[in-house]
Amino acid sequence: MSYLFQRLTAAALFAATTLIAHANGLPPVVRIGVASPSVGNPPRYTTGSIGLARHQGLIDAEFKGTGTRIEWFFFKGAGPAVNEALTNRQLDIVFQGDLPSLMAKAAGLNTRLVLPISIRSNVYLLVPPDSSIRGVADLKGRRVSLFRGTNAHLPINRILAAHGLKERDVRLINFDNAAAQAALTTRDIDAAFVGVESLKLVDKGIARIAYSTQGRSPVYTRQSALLATDDFARRHPDAVQRVVRGVVRAAHWASQEENRAEVFKTWALMGYPVSAFETDYARQPLKERLSPLFDPFLVGRYQDAVAGARAFRLARGNIDVERWIDRRFVDTALKDLKLTGYWQPLNAQGKPLTTQTAAR
Repeated sequence: MSYLFQRLTAAALFAATTLIAHANGLPPVVRIGVASPSVGNPPRYTTGSIGLARHQGLIDAEFKGTGTRIEWFFFKGAGPAVNEALTNRQLDIVFQGDLPSLMAKAAGLNTRLVLPISIRSNVYLLVPPDSSIRGVADLKGRRVSLFRGTNAHLPINRILAAHGLKERDVRLINFDNAAAQAALTTRDIDAAFVGVESLKLVDKGIARIAYSTQGRSPVYTRQSALLATDDFARRHPDAVQRVVRGVVRAAHWASQEENRAEVFKTWALMGYPVSAFETDYARQPLKERLSPLFDPFLVGRYQDAVAGARAFRLARGNIDVERWIDRRFVDTALKDLKLTGYWQPLNAQGKPLTTQTAAR
């Protein structure tokens, strides 16, 4: 009898919260997909401003008392796996890189870019410590790991091209980050193009950095954003707004230099050494990489990604990036949080936007 009472009570509570959500014009659940695996059980994800927002409960706080619950889904298969879930209508809002999102858009998946999440993310080329590979030009004929279809794919093609190489000049192997780290450790590959998450191999003395995009043209860096399905954004704009506002709160907190050590410590909960972030953000304010602005730099990067994806035959069709972007959610969040003007917009070259550069 007690068990039955508990079941009936739980069912009644669920029905009540669902009614509250409907009364507020909100859905009973918001399904958020992340193009990255989590760690631990229960799942832990603390990377970037969206990871901080989840870790600090800022998105849940936006929905407190509404009857709407947040469900998170993490994908080891990164962007391509997220696209499959979107195609099957299993997600409402997703965090993924520029290439997989534009590939899905070009294929007919109707989404909206609603919030920049991580811009100018570096790419690293790791090799064994005693390797004869000193730079990208030495990769010809070598076994090199590349996670195809992710937001690193296009910048890596550009990096190869800048050194006189094409994909066919290198023995590329499609590994995710975990597989690449394992293969590099066992020397089953000669080199791996990776992100900050793999710098722990450098910290352990298993690998060294043969090339990185730090201090180089932003054309070689990776960009990521939060997207909402067009259907979900039309039916539940307030839900999208609340998610965006929660992530912008996290980005603002992380952008303050007095929180730098705490930010790195929180990101390191994913199993990365703090030294990896100290290397990745060396001499660079977090504020630059956590900007939520759809400024000329980010718009230009997505436009260039569209052109590059076509040139490298990674996607077909064209995309009007300006129409793809829905700025109202960011603009409203900045206004609500009194953060208008807090972040410095960048021009197409990644330099601070001034009146003079805007007029050029």
